[in-house]
Amino acid sequence: MSPAGRILLGVSGGVDSSVAAWRLRESGADVTGLFMQNWQDDGSGECRAEDDRRDALRVCGQLGLPFLARDFSADYWSGVFETFLAEYRAGRTPNPDVLCNREIKFKTFLDEARALGAERIATGHYARVDERDGRWRLLRGRDVGKDQSYFLHQLGQAQLSATLFPIGDLPKAEVRAIAARLGLATAKKKDSTGICFIGERDFREFLARYIAIRPGDLVDPEGVVLGRHDGIAFYTLGQREGLGIGGVRGRPDAPWFVVGKDVERNRLIVDQGDSPLLISRRLRSEPMHWIAGEAPPFPLRCEAQVRYRQPPQACTVRPAGDGIAVVFDQPQRAVTPGQSVVLYLGEVCLGGAVIAATDAALDPNRLPDE
Repeated sequence: MSPAGRILLGVSGGVDSSVAAWRLRESGADVTGLFMQNWQDDGSGECRAEDDRRDALRVCGQLGLPFLARDFSADYWSGVFETFLAEYRAGRTPNPDVLCNREIKFKTFLDEARALGAERIATGHYARVDERDGRWRLLRGRDVGKDQSYFLHQLGQAQLSATLFPIGDLPKAEVRAIAARLGLATAKKKDSTGICFIGERDFREFLARYIAIRPGDLVDPEGVVLGRHDGIAFYTLGQREGLGIGGVRGRPDAPWFVVGKDVERNRLIVDQGDSPLLISRRLRSEPMHWIAGEAPPFPLRCEAQVRYRQPPQACTVRPAGDGIAVVFDQPQRAVTPGQSVVLYLGEVCLGGAVIAATDAALDPNRLPDE
């Protein structure tokens, strides 16, 4: 890797972007680190943006790299957070990381890089990019357990042609080892989890600041009331924890899971064990994004993931309006509208879309039987 031209690297204050910075510097690249502030502190002290900025600055100082910081919080609010809230109001479970990558890290950040005269951007994502037959491809990271291509599936040719993933060919353990060997300030820093604007605070308390939360009945599939829920927005399909259901007289001693949401009547539907109500074989998506810029020939045999770190699932894909229809070879559990379906051919990510509906029995937009 010996990239030419100026590169703007997104430095997050974590170990991954720190080692990415070192690898770029070692390749002889003209690299500058830029820290993105995507959320304005709301006064709770839970968002660690200032600590992360200081760590990013320290690493750039250790490596002798220029450092910049930019506030993208207004773009984040309009491009990511408002959609996040709208999805929760609709009773769906969104994935803000996908939107953040599309709208902030590979749009706002890329625009800023070009305004500063940089030819390309780089991030510490576990993914890879290559070019074949005049097309740019998004590939899985070499470390299967850390591969982040699922969250990057909305990128297109313009973004990939201008993007480097310097650690995409490394396992996480080696990234940690490199950081430790170099004595980087972030070598032992824990990986960030969850969503920055929520941090370590209580998710329910945070969400209740922005959307109206109405407690309601928690019912079984026949409508028998078993308890109360704290607000439909707080639950997702397949969830087991936090239901507050103990032993129920006359019911088996088996765990309860969320199997459906009746948003209109504000009811959360639960069932026990391996409920068939969570099972689906088919889904339909919202508008599909193809990384190559156009759809492949149909019907398409490939693999799909409907959640991060799910093993790839064999399927057949056909067009459905401006989206896709996916039929899985094997039944799937808890396929969740609002989440993303992402398609792969081996290590190549083809693209993806938001899940609109499934053929699960309690899906409010249930697909008709074939």
